[in-house]
Amino acid sequence: MIVCIAEKPSVGRDIAHVLGANQARDGYMEGNGYQVTWTFGHLCELKEPHEYSPMWKTWSLAQLPMIPQRFGIKLKTDKGVEKQFETIKRLMLSAERIINCGDAGQEGELIQRWVIQMTGARCPVQRLWISSLTEEAIREGFQQLKDQSEYQSLYEAGLSRAIGDWTLGMNATRLYTLKYRNSMARDKQVLSIGRVQTPTLALIVRRQQEIEQFVPVPYWVLTTRYRQVVFSAVMEEGDRGYKTREEGEAALAAIRQQPFTVTKVEKKKGTEAPPRLFDLTSLQVECNRRFGFSADLTLQVIQSLYEKKYTTYPRVDTTFLPDDIYPKCPQIMNGLRPYFPLMERIKGKPLQKSKKVFDNKKVTDHHAIIPTGVEAKAMTEAEQKVYDLVARRFIGAFYPDCQFETTTVLGQAADVPFKATGKHITDPAWRILWMKEEQPEEQKGSEENTLPAFTKGESGPHEPDLAEKQTTPPKPYTEATLLRAMETAGKFVEDEELRDALKENGIGRPSTRAAIIETLFRRQYIRKERKNLIATPTGVELIAVIRNELLKSAELTGQWERKLRQIERHEYEARQFIDELKQMVSQLVLSVMAEQTTIESK
Repeated sequence: MIVCIAEKPSVGRDIAHVLGANQARDGYMEGNGYQVTWTFGHLCELKEPHEYSPMWKTWSLAQLPMIPQRFGIKLKTDKGVEKQFETIKRLMLSAERIINCGDAGQEGELIQRWVIQMTGARCPVQRLWISSLTEEAIREGFQQLKDQSEYQSLYEAGLSRAIGDWTLGMNATRLYTLKYRNSMARDKQVLSIGRVQTPTLALIVRRQQEIEQFVPVPYWVLTTRYRQVVFSAVMEEGDRGYKTREEGEAALAAIRQQPFTVTKVEKKKGTEAPPRLFDLTSLQVECNRRFGFSADLTLQVIQSLYEKKYTTYPRVDTTFLPDDIYPKCPQIMNGLRPYFPLMERIKGKPLQKSKKVFDNKKVTDHHAIIPTGVEAKAMTEAEQKVYDLVARRFIGAFYPDCQFETTTVLGQAADVPFKATGKHITDPAWRILWMKEEQPEEQKGSEENTLPAFTKGESGPHEPDLAEKQTTPPKPYTEATLLRAMETAGKFVEDEELRDALKENGIGRPSTRAAIIETLFRRQYIRKERKNLIATPTGVELIAVIRNELLKSAELTGQWERKLRQIERHEYEARQFIDELKQMVSQLVLSVMAEQTTIESK
């Protein structure tokens, strides 16, 4: 008998249906030579400290660092988990072959491998790797099964992540709790430290402190209205306006009685490509911006759409598709019946194949999130909203670029130069897919602003004005902007190509970032005011007591993430990663033990 193991009962039943295993049993499906069973996500976990050594049961600084000689796994303490595991074990011990049908990613690989290891099964194991749960995708996947050994590096990366999080989290949490809890206002609280959560909290706290410590600086902006168009005075590069009122008033006085003359009119044609397809982070960002959805809610919704077969695998960090998806795109389009009116521009023509959409080099295990072409029905309101975004992005990817014309008009009054710019969209193309107020995040600020016709040399009266303004503090993080900061290790980046390069060093992975934010809420380190994320006094105090920059550094944590990705690609040894982490934790314990317990306020 061939035993297949999926990550969820619903996915297991989908696979069983395709394989013809239609007889329902207790904890599995059977038929046609297959037994299809499932986990409920993580059935296994790394052992607790006291299960390695009785001396580690009591929290004591003298017992740190806790670094097991060899890490072990155990079954989660839960009657439902124990019952399902016994079913899985019985099936696997008598199987001639096992097929790992877990989610096609690092976490899915780890979940299933641990279960298979705990059963003690010794038969050959193969891997099913699919990006959607449609019947066609499952059939294709079973025709292309690979030996489990081909995914060994993926398992090693997942195992390294789990061991790294355990080693740092267990030791640092006990270390800081025992060392500093009595010095803090909430002396009963465990001070939870994590490899990803602590740098993420530090980002929020630092932004909050920047806002609190911000001192506004006044400046003066000189404008003039000529033919109902507002022109702004051209300043030195980097200057917002005049630094003193006297400078501004002197310039205002100089131009007040002088005519305004147009010195140059320049028109340039430009194009704007359709917004990229979604990866998980950009989808979470857009849903937060547009609907106020939390990152966690968006993940739940897109996961549900995936399990209903309406969209492809969601836990991805690429916005590209591989070349072999292109021939399937017309069929996917045909499945988007409610969106046929939006396809008039591209109907009846071959779909364009842009390098900004199809690029094998930008796709590894999975591609961008797209519809599957399966008719989407019986969706919740939230599912409808998320599905609509995914569908429109997919359709837009095959639209021509938006065409526009930019006009720059330079003018002068006395010796003061002025400038006005306008943008006229000559062919909206993909923009017809969204109403003006619904433009995607990437195209915000690029709305049409048409100028009247100006002629070089024309001159006339104008209405100058001097306005006092002030520099403004940075904005608090929202979930959308925090996700972007996590993706780029704290660097603010608008350029998509540069953002792609920085993803390698991002904090956490797309699939885990929502959970990290929820953990910060649950531990009362942050709270929400409208859409803004605010650090609580406990969160601020915790970051203040952590003097070791490594624990708080988004950039250094991002480097660890890069090493985990390198393990996946056989470019870095898992053993070296774990050895370096153990050494770092040992040094951390020594340095914190030597610190004075006085909390530094920053």
